[in-house]
Amino acid sequence: MNGTQRTNIQIGSKVMVVQKQDQRTGKLTEGVVKRILTNSANHPHGIKVMLESGIVGRVKDVIK
Repeated sequence: MNGTQRTNIQIGSKVMVVQKQDQRTGKLTEGVVKRILTNSANHPHGIKVMLESGIVGRVKDVIK
C-alpha cells in the first residue's frame, strides 16, 4: 500500500521506511509505527513516522 497517504497508516501498522541517511541508496527498514510525525494528509516523499525501535523515516510501503 502507498506510504504517501496519511489515511493508509495507523499506529501499530507494519511498514517499510527509508531513513534520512539511506535516501540515496533506497535501503528500507521494517518496523511497527509508534508515532505519525507528518501532520498533512499526504506527502510526495512519504509520511514521516517513528517506529517502535525509535527509528524515524518516511513510509515507502505499508505491509498488510
